[in-house]
Amino acid sequence: MKFDAQEIAAHQTALTARWHEVTPAAAGEGFFRLLEENHLRNFALWHEEDIARRDDLGFEAVYRAKRNIDRYNQERNNFAEEMDKAVVAALQPPESGCPRNSETPGMMIDRLSILALKEFHMHEETVRPEASAAHKEKCAEKLARIRQQRADLTGCLADLFADVATKRRTFSVYYQFKMYNDPALNPQLYRNAPKSGRA
Repeated sequence: MKFDAQEIAAHQTALTARWHEVTPAAAGEGFFRLLEENHLRNFALWHEEDIARRDDLGFEAVYRAKRNIDRYNQERNNFAEEMDKAVVAALQPPESGCPRNSETPGMMIDRLSILALKEFHMHEETVRPEASAAHKEKCAEKLARIRQQRADLTGCLADLFADVATKRRTFSVYYQFKMYNDPALNPQLYRNAPKSGRA
């Protein structure tokens, strides 16, 4: 399989715009299904983070948002790892003998996903009808920087794909091992778990 960084970034841009018009859903196949599932979690995360910062919805709404954020974060990391596994299977990076990249393709794609969301929402601020001219101008400056960051990161991802394919650079799949989500590893959960058994 050919991994095209420009195509990946463009797909995230298109999904972001489409999912603000229709019910978001991942529909791709193969590697692009993993990419879409990752982006879908970031999309959901973005909007749950907004909800969690409201003071007018009451405790229950904020509690639910925080729990959703926790779940979506775990799932986005899982899909980033799955993307890395797919790249390893396809490109078979060398185990040694060349420089090792500290950031993996999956991590970079996850960052591009977040930048796609930032770009979309920052652009919205530049055209918000009730916003002041000063607000729009400040947001336009931020938007330009976000677009430059996306372009830079897309280029870095393209270089990494090319270097891994030609065995000039390698990477390892880095597992996040989110301990706070595991009842067996989070002391707040296993120390306070209800005791089972008969009285």
